[in-house]
Amino acid sequence: MLQVGEARARILAAFTALPAETVPLPDALGRVLAEPAVARLTQPPFAAAAMDGWAVRAADIVRASAEAPVTLRRIGESAAGHAFAGSLGAGEAVRIFTGAPLPAWADAVVMQEDCEDAGDRVRVGRAVPVGRFIRPAGLDFTAGEELLPKGRLLTARDVALAAAANLPWLRVHRRPRVAVLATGDEIALPGDPLGPSQIVSSNALGLCALVASQGGVAHNLGVAKDDPEHLAAMAAGAAGCDLLVTTGGASQGEHDHVRDVLGGLSLDFYRVAMKPGKPLIFGTASGVPLLGLPGNPVSTGVAALLFLVPVLRRLQGLPAENTTLAARLGAPLKANDDRTDFMRATLSTGTDGEPIATPFPRQDSAMMSRLARADALIVREPQATAAAVGDRVTVIPLSGGVLSL
Repeated sequence: MLQVGEARARILAAFTALPAETVPLPDALGRVLAEPAVARLTQPPFAAAAMDGWAVRAADIVRASAEAPVTLRRIGESAAGHAFAGSLGAGEAVRIFTGAPLPAWADAVVMQEDCEDAGDRVRVGRAVPVGRFIRPAGLDFTAGEELLPKGRLLTARDVALAAAANLPWLRVHRRPRVAVLATGDEIALPGDPLGPSQIVSSNALGLCALVASQGGVAHNLGVAKDDPEHLAAMAAGAAGCDLLVTTGGASQGEHDHVRDVLGGLSLDFYRVAMKPGKPLIFGTASGVPLLGLPGNPVSTGVAALLFLVPVLRRLQGLPAENTTLAARLGAPLKANDDRTDFMRATLSTGTDGEPIATPFPRQDSAMMSRLARADALIVREPQATAAAVGDRVTVIPLSGGVLSL
């Protein structure tokens, strides 16, 4: 059996970032830049007022105070989208509003609260230095400046910045296309009538949701029966996808056909020293990379976190590492065996501010309710000795990082 780190490295070695495509800016949220976003203009494109008030020459009001205001002649107004066309001379002022272009030769803005409008005159009751309440041209960015780097996962703030930089289109990596195929005579789709020996299928829908949450496009191929011919026919629907993910049928039982039917032509490995999730397949099926996950729902979820999520990130040009953090144990743990154990746990905050990871008393790989309530996975290395309350452990958070299971 491969150790988790080696299995992960071998899987990731088979993938590189997908080609770039051009998308309209409104569709760029959550996409990854394939090349830097470079400003097409300077922002602001002119010196602008940062306050409502009066544009003046600072030298004209150097002695202004509330007790001895300086009177200037009003010669016009400058508003956002409606600039004052003239220039400012000695002893003159222009009424100006936030965001409006500064008149030529004006070098300061006095807030309207410090002035008294007297028709064609304005009394200025406070002196201000040169540059006060002025946003110079290019204060935010300049034309040709790189604003967002290649490999950036675009947020709403990034979309707003790109819009301000006059970028109606962006070059981003194509979304990964992932085919998901559930297997097993024992499973039925939610809402379908259940036979006496059947259970409801949750893995495929959960995997499709996970693919979508990680920026991919999921194609649910349905449920394949425990029949080699039917399995092969259903898997053919993955043609043209970047990855085929199966769930169930990855073990070595008489009804487990994924390894023989789909992985027979090019099988890399089929077991990993981990729990839950030992029966895991990686190879290719008809030219499409194949990741065969176990059938137990918790095993599927944990394996998807460790192997599927990093692949999706690499395909989009993102770092593939899982987020980890240190925590203290909230309950004792027995010594571990020769497989890496990923224990479902809740997280709380101790009196010292450190996170506390408390594993669920029962770690059955069929208990989806525990996985849904878990905040993290405690990572127990092979042959780890018994651990006491308060001992430090490494955990993988299940939300807030690269994953929301």
